[in-house]
Amino acid sequence: MTPMISSLRLIANAGTPFENPTLYRSIVGGLQYATITRPDISFSVNKLSQFMSNPCQEHWVAVKRVLRYLAGTAELKLQFHRCTDLRFSAFSDSDWASDLDDRKSTTGFCVYYSSNLVSWKSSKQPTVSRSSTEAEYRALAAVFMELIWIQNLLAELHQPCPASPTVFCDNISAVLLAYNPILHNRTKHFELDLYFILDKVIKGSIAVTHIPSTEQVADVLTKPLSLASFNKFKSKLRLAFKPP
Repeated sequence: MTPMISSLRLIANAGTPFENPTLYRSIVGGLQYATITRPDISFSVNKLSQFMSNPCQEHWVAVKRVLRYLAGTAELKLQFHRCTDLRFSAFSDSDWASDLDDRKSTTGFCVYYSSNLVSWKSSKQPTVSRSSTEAEYRALAAVFMELIWIQNLLAELHQPCPASPTVFCDNISAVLLAYNPILHNRTKHFELDLYFILDKVIKGSIAVTHIPSTEQVADVLTKPLSLASFNKFKSKLRLAFKPP
């Protein structure tokens, strides 16, 4: 089972209003706390949180599916292992114009410290992207900011990173743009992100590498997936059942 049906596309004011919106807000608000240790439901909860003001029956059905999924996977735990290769890597992804109400894209990323998942995010982008490259680039900027924050935190703890982090992105145009920021009509409206990423890449602080979409772990944080794909990426989020 997955927390959300892969073909589901939720929209605002989708049919019959839910008769108890307070209950909806209470449960979805509680689910937001569950995402602190369950990255596998981050996308679903983020999506359902967008209908707090006026939930409909279809939204409530989706909430119940998340609850059933959690009930069936209550023993699923985020695993941490001792390791010696202390370097950061991250996966960055976006789902372009995925919101059917305002056509904003979804950002998803996950950050690993060696083999351990330490940070993740699934959120709607604040502005509309005019191309898939722009949406992917904004997602890159988000994970860059997260990595810089983590690096600064470790520096304050006198634990500098032994190597520059690598960010994996499945959009070849965004990867090329990170190294060769040619300014033209398709990129000039997000120049700040353009130069922010370029500065870090030139300094060697963070590297950007292309990865096939079939290996893009952050895909699970940007859209509902089929059962096979969901289970594949869920295991890569270092979620495993607690041993007896």
